[in-house]
Amino acid sequence: MDTKQLLAIIAAIVKRIEAEKDFLTQLDNEIGDGDHGINLARGFKSVEEKLPALADKDIGAILKGVGTQLVSTVGGASGPLYGTAFMKAGNVCKGKTALTAEEFVAAFEAAINGVKMRGKAVEGEKTMLDALCPAYAALKSGVDGGKTLADSLADAVKAAASGVEFTKTIIATKGRAAYLGERSLGHQDPGATSSLFMLQAAQEILREV
Repeated sequence: MDTKQLLAIIAAIVKRIEAEKDFLTQLDNEIGDGDHGINLARGFKSVEEKLPALADKDIGAILKGVGTQLVSTVGGASGPLYGTAFMKAGNVCKGKTALTAEEFVAAFEAAINGVKMRGKAVEGEKTMLDALCPAYAALKSGVDGGKTLADSLADAVKAAASGVEFTKTIIATKGRAAYLGERSLGHQDPGATSSLFMLQAAQEILREV
């Protein structure tokens, strides 16, 4: 993946989050503050406005720029979490204008570790990690097994989708949803869902290569 593809992925994420804004907000109305879609769409709109200034930067700088923008413009928990994910991924891509499949995996791992650190959460607590962690495992397995990045990312998207479904079956123990206790059962996590949408956007771009 090169800088041009990364910029295309970010643009695709912006478009997808805007399209799914109302759905994400509806999900968050059920178990959260009801602002996940609205906040995320606003943040990525500001990212879109910043993209021209990032167009001549390396992959690390682009990712860090996106992360910084999300932290400063997205309210609630999702801004710091997604912002940290992009910034941590950017740290391991510093100075690079292209990533091998293995380097992409390493950046994704750094992003997830950033989310775990910032959110003080682990997989199985009804958060975005329930989509991201299975996606990472599938991505790494595919790349380690010799699959292309695009094919490995397709596996990751399937795993993330299963993870989103899994969040319906567990009780939330983090964030606003934790106050609902057992009433959070049956509802899918908004953060896991937005993570899935972002991975799908990335897959669609890389599939075109």
